[in-house]
Amino acid sequence: MEISLGRQLLSFVGALLILIAYIGHQLKWMDARMPMYSILNAVGSGILGYIALQPFQLGFVVLEFVWVAVSLYAMVRNRNSVVSRES
Repeated sequence: MEISLGRQLLSFVGALLILIAYIGHQLKWMDARMPMYSILNAVGSGILGYIALQPFQLGFVVLEFVWVAVSLYAMVRNRNSVVSRES
């Protein structure tokens, strides 16, 4: 089965976003509590999860959508902790 160039490029962008967050964290350019870190992870893994739906790849779909859920949870948790400290 051949994957279209558009889907290949989209999956590359998704992987690149996750890698930017990971490398940024490892090189101390960004903190895991920063919203941008979670946004990059959520968007990147959302893209890869979408790509994994056709053709359906169960392990990849589970991995990516759990990654999205954890990234979104971290964003909300970190936002709530900032709001509670400001009160």
